[in-house]
Amino acid sequence: MTQKIDKKQMRSAARLYAVQALFQMETSGQTTTAIMREFEDHRFGATYEEGEFAEGDVKLFRELVEKAVNWQAKIDQMTDRALVAKWPIDRIDPVLRALFRAAGAELTETDTPPKVVINEFVDVARAFFPEGKESKFVNAVLDHMAREAKPAAF
Repeated sequence: MTQKIDKKQMRSAARLYAVQALFQMETSGQTTTAIMREFEDHRFGATYEEGEFAEGDVKLFRELVEKAVNWQAKIDQMTDRALVAKWPIDRIDPVLRALFRAAGAELTETDTPPKVVINEFVDVARAFFPEGKESKFVNAVLDHMAREAKPAAF
């Protein structure tokens, strides 16, 4: 039983790290390879004065970052369709943009059930925006994206 919980926690951590990595890539201009190496060497399971970083699922982390980068145009177009017309993706918060790209990669390029992806990334939104209104926004946008990406799941 504990192994299953650990695997779920590792997958959740990988999603959070993927959002952080995509955000960092956008703001710093670092390459996919450099950012993945940095996260895997210095975040996954590392302990620092500020605290301990969770161990992440490396395979899922790499998959989300690579697919978010490789399929960014497709994912951004899908996100734009899910956003209100007045708010194209380039006008939203860069953390949310990174979140939508990571979630979009998992929704369109993996077999993870859409409801799992939505719930996991709403939790990621809560980690970045604890006050809560962003998580409702993320839920609505991801629901729209999921219905477009995998209509048979609904």
